[in-house]
Amino acid sequence: MKRNADPIDELFIKHQFQWDIENLEANHELRFKEKLNQKKFNWRFIVSIGIAASIAIFLFTTMGDPTYKKPSELQYASKETIQTDSIFTVLIERELEKIEEKKSPENKKIIADALKQMKQLDADYEKIIQELEVNGESKQIIYAMISNLQTRISFLQKVLEHLENNENKNVFPDEKTI
Repeated sequence: MKRNADPIDELFIKHQFQWDIENLEANHELRFKEKLNQKKFNWRFIVSIGIAASIAIFLFTTMGDPTYKKPSELQYASKETIQTDSIFTVLIERELEKIEEKKSPENKKIIADALKQMKQLDADYEKIIQELEVNGESKQIIYAMISNLQTRISFLQKVLEHLENNENKNVFPDEKTI
């Protein structure tokens, strides 16, 4: 019985004289050995220069910039807690900016008292943060943190309301109030 030829073998037999065959030059082996013996490019040197440049740029941008703010105080908190803190912090800063805009000789005492009260609330918040770092996250600490943040925002809103009421009273000084 005759064996069936493999189609690949048939293909090689059919095209055996059509292959590109080129002989190498006589000194090919010498040139190859010379290239192997040549000094290789030192990638470690280039990489170390790149790392040093990256460190220098990082140090320049963080330490050279006087407006650089240190990272959030919540180093040991979850992402959700850090996100909540940052949202409330932005709201508090906006309210403080609004109060600063209302600064006038008539409102000077009210604003000074409000800022004094805010310092006390900030000190309480720092204690909560220290408790968070020592004991980790618990429902009580998170509730205390959120409560403090909400208290600060509502306090600032009440101060703003009071300042606006004072401004409205001063708009019509000739009117008599009962």
